[in-house]
Amino acid sequence: MHYVTYGISDESSMLRNRRGQMNTGEQSPVSTHHESTQENTEDDRLSEGDSQSLNGTSAQHNQGIYSPKNEAQSTAFFLLVVFLAFSTRLYKIMEPPHVCWDETHFGKMGSYYINRTFFFDVHPPLGKMLIGLAGYMTGYDGTYPFLKPGDKYEHHNYWGMRGFCASLGSCLPPFAYLTVLELSQSSTAALITAAVLAFDTGCITISQYILLDPILMFFIMGAVLSMVKFNRQRCRPFSAPWWFWLVLTGVNLSGALGVKFVGLFVILLVGMNTAWDLWSLLGDLHLSLMDFGKHLLSRVFGLILLPLFLYVTIFAVHFVVLNKSGPGDGFFSSAFQSRLIGNNLHNASMPEYLAYGSIITVKNLRIAGGYLHSHWHLYPEGVGAKQQQVTAYLHKDYNNMWLVHRSNDSDAQSEPDLVRHGDIIRLEHKGTTRNLHSHLHEAPLTKKHFQVTGYGINGTGDPNDLWQVEVCGGRKGDLVKVLRSKVRFLHRATGCVLYSSGKTLPKWGWEQVEITCSPYLKETPNSQWNIEDHINTKLPNISLSVLKPHFLEILLESHIVMIRGNSGLKPKDNEMSSKPWHWPINYQGLRFSGVNETEYRVYLLGNPVIWWLNLVGLGLYMVMVAVASLALRRGVQLDKRRIEHCRVLMEGGGLLLLGWFLHYVPFYTMGRILYYHHYFPAMLFSSMLTGITLDTLLQSADLWLRPPYSHWLLRGGQAMLFLAILNSFYMFHPLSYGMRGPLAHDPDSTMAGLKWMDSWEF
Repeated sequence: MHYVTYGISDESSMLRNRRGQMNTGEQSPVSTHHESTQENTEDDRLSEGDSQSLNGTSAQHNQGIYSPKNEAQSTAFFLLVVFLAFSTRLYKIMEPPHVCWDETHFGKMGSYYINRTFFFDVHPPLGKMLIGLAGYMTGYDGTYPFLKPGDKYEHHNYWGMRGFCASLGSCLPPFAYLTVLELSQSSTAALITAAVLAFDTGCITISQYILLDPILMFFIMGAVLSMVKFNRQRCRPFSAPWWFWLVLTGVNLSGALGVKFVGLFVILLVGMNTAWDLWSLLGDLHLSLMDFGKHLLSRVFGLILLPLFLYVTIFAVHFVVLNKSGPGDGFFSSAFQSRLIGNNLHNASMPEYLAYGSIITVKNLRIAGGYLHSHWHLYPEGVGAKQQQVTAYLHKDYNNMWLVHRSNDSDAQSEPDLVRHGDIIRLEHKGTTRNLHSHLHEAPLTKKHFQVTGYGINGTGDPNDLWQVEVCGGRKGDLVKVLRSKVRFLHRATGCVLYSSGKTLPKWGWEQVEITCSPYLKETPNSQWNIEDHINTKLPNISLSVLKPHFLEILLESHIVMIRGNSGLKPKDNEMSSKPWHWPINYQGLRFSGVNETEYRVYLLGNPVIWWLNLVGLGLYMVMVAVASLALRRGVQLDKRRIEHCRVLMEGGGLLLLGWFLHYVPFYTMGRILYYHHYFPAMLFSSMLTGITLDTLLQSADLWLRPPYSHWLLRGGQAMLFLAILNSFYMFHPLSYGMRGPLAHDPDSTMAGLKWMDSWEF
């Protein structure tokens, strides 16, 4: 079985060579307590794995010395893990009976799907679709508003959505058990991993509420399990199980990406594993190029084309279901809005090309850029010139209307005159009759930009009211199309460009969005606009249905909006964010429910014993791999069992270490706001690595002690480990299942003495 083991390929080669030496009869001085019959069986397996080739595909490593004692024990352990996982996550699933943390977002979005109301979110739609489907299938009618955390659910049926998320979260320990069992062939390592995840208060809490995280982690773990199962089928290429696990890996990859863009990390993990696998196949001299081509094409189908098709299908369903106008309209282009039932652009008709004398609304192309807007209020004293405010407003309003005039005030013509690329125009605000104006005063918030105001009266102003129309990508004489053309307005006097900064004005600006004139002329969505509403009685109207974007256009726009929205997430006032280095050390949790001692409190915090054990496991793994690599380099004689330990650490552990790295380190490069719960996918890999590392360490007790003392140390260490996990869960379980009464700093609190870090808030 070949895993992604970058940087340890030389050691893996040494392991294969060592194993070959053992098969030729070379004896090792290192003792082992395996029975001779088991060793003979393993010798046969290893010899067979080294010599056999099916369709040119090496069968090495398909069987290992870590195979469970018997299948009945493995099955019993698995059933125990399933019972523990579901019982810990479904316990008190109805508590508390009010909205907790981000349920206010994702519960509301589930309601939107039931009501078919369009909304905007920075994540792909699959998770919210499944939440909505779970609610619909369990009798929820989509009428609860999910306004804010703490609101009572009352008679509304919310258990189905919570139960669905908890059920998917309950699959994580069994998936981890099976994954580690495949990688290590040790039921003990698998059981340690499952216990770590089953009794972690953080994993329990994040699985019990209406959130995307348990759905995301379900698909991530499903993809990893399917991948290692597929790797185990290498000696049986193109068989039914081989195809099953390949296709299931692709399905889980599309699911992970369809819930959150974090799914890209597991796609990268599977991609690196696949690249290494194909590289190994290419080096197999028993494999013809024709057969290698079949392997390559099958992986392209199962791991690229199939996930891509399913991912696009998710969005197709999303667009079909959410066909009614809703709170997400303003985040999207005017053309996009024209397809939504109830939007003023849906089935509307208006002139196709912009003309002088038209009444228009102008929408900025930045996410939530808003409509160009003005009102009678003036900029306050000390904020540029004390002239009329010009802002961007996120909602449709009469004060978004503007009249288009020629630069010379002469609009009276019998025939309509169309506006073209390069024309000089004036924009007069219809409600106040003041012109769109700019000058060399600095903008209110963006100090390197110029202020934009409303100036003049009844359309009469000065040369600072003149703007040049520029169609992005256009040439002189090109017409301005309603909805479709991206337009910029260049100020003639200063050379700056009309710009929506995205910054929120203070109370004096009614907390609307700042409009400036930017001296930086690079084309960005902030400086690009389109004409949305268009009224001109001299021009023939066309139905906007002919301007509706096709599926690929709205798919692309949705992704651009999501990516920009995701990268633009910033902390709100007094909002608690965290840094990536906080996460592995369990520095700070998240309040899910309640703050003071009279409230029902739930606090998202990983079981500190387990999380710090994972940190120790990471350190031990590095040391053990370094020692194993050094021993191999120095030619130390090792028996088969020790060689198998090294293989499991380097190949199985290497895969899990890579998974942890890919799901954790990229957050250091992100500029958006980050939260503690972002670490949980990486924590899954860290926990699996801990299971393999600690089991290998305990299995190596005979390096220091002779039997029976080594066996006593092995069993005693395992017992102490499981007892420590159970005891820590008993101590910290109120974090997940709810606390009332005094806070932890009070000696009378049920959590007294358990606030081990001052940064914890329970």
